[in-house]
Amino acid sequence: MNIRHVALIMDGNGRWAKLRGLPRVEGHRNGVKRVNEIIEAAIDQKLKAVTFYTFSIENWQRPKAEINALMRFLKTFLRNEMHRLHKKNIVFRAIGNIERLPAGVRKLLKDFEELTRDNTGLIVASALSYGGRAEIVNALKSIMEKGIRVEDIDENVLGLHLYTAGIPDPDLIIRTSGEMRLSNFLLWQSAYAEFYFTDTLWPDFGRDEFISALAECRGRERRFGALPGKG
Repeated sequence: MNIRHVALIMDGNGRWAKLRGLPRVEGHRNGVKRVNEIIEAAIDQKLKAVTFYTFSIENWQRPKAEINALMRFLKTFLRNEMHRLHKKNIVFRAIGNIERLPAGVRKLLKDFEELTRDNTGLIVASALSYGGRAEIVNALKSIMEKGIRVEDIDENVLGLHLYTAGIPDPDLIIRTSGEMRLSNFLLWQSAYAEFYFTDTLWPDFGRDEFISALAECRGRERRFGALPGKG
């Protein structure tokens, strides 16, 4: 199995902190540290893209203090890592309802995208204020606003109107912390994705397990509905 794009549901920050008697925000702080490690591993493994489920639409329901802390961590990460990752030739994409994010975060995301627009290396996508159902609804609205005829709408047309347009669909979705669900993440794009679930909490999920997950899934056969050995 050829793996070009890996998407990660980074789950377990809160539980990681609770197990250590720490505030939930400390779990998020330590979780952020793992992102760079996975990006470096993805570059080494010559992947085309990696997508991080950073902040879902549902996460807006969390306590305001926790949301504010998450936004601070995000701003710090963007400020500290933007130019370093640019030198790594990565292409950054922010996907989701970005307009709902604080103005300072939006500006940094835009700056990061513009800085790396002409790079040719790993695509690093961050799903922010993201929901898979909302993404599909927004794509349909965009198609209707453009006046595209019903008979001209197919899977390719819809795909071009998703947040992820231009990024290959994920071949592998990894979820940490022992949960086994998509949680409204890349619903359209994950139609033929393989899954890797681990009990490891996100702040403990590092390079070695990431590479092990890739190795395990590269041994799988994807059939896309065909018989073994036929597709």
